[in-house]
Amino acid sequence: MMSQSGIDQSNPVETLDIRRFLPHSGVMVLLDRLLEVGPEELLAEVAIRPDSLFCDGRGVPGWVGVEYMAQAIAAYAGYTAQLRGEAVKIGFLLGTRRYEASCPCFAVGSLLTIHVHRILQADNGIGSFECRIHAGREQLASATITVFQPADAAVFLEGSTE
Repeated sequence: MMSQSGIDQSNPVETLDIRRFLPHSGVMVLLDRLLEVGPEELLAEVAIRPDSLFCDGRGVPGWVGVEYMAQAIAAYAGYTAQLRGEAVKIGFLLGTRRYEASCPCFAVGSLLTIHVHRILQADNGIGSFECRIHAGREQLASATITVFQPADAAVFLEGSTE
């Protein structure tokens, strides 16, 4: 079944490039693949390679996990926007609570799965997500991330300078 946006809702992730759902471009797209998406959650994947952004040769610092989580949330927002026939829009990471990483870096050769689950979505654009990063069955990081997606980011940014 195809929606207005051209997304095959019967098997959405097999043929979809995650870049299609992100407001990022070029090297700033840190995630590799969209694995699964549901009404309240998304599962994405990233392979840590020597040429990964932020890689120091041994791996990617653990604090980059916050950005992996934020991009997975952005992909979720972009995917759901396209299901409604809307364009992908930018949003803002407002805060991170309880970011805990069990490793100082994500080692080269690791295959990470990023899981985000929406726990709150207010009408004013504020959302909250429980997020986890796994390598296989091992949980490497977790956090609750709060985001904001204004109806019109340009108007919001213009108003924030006054």
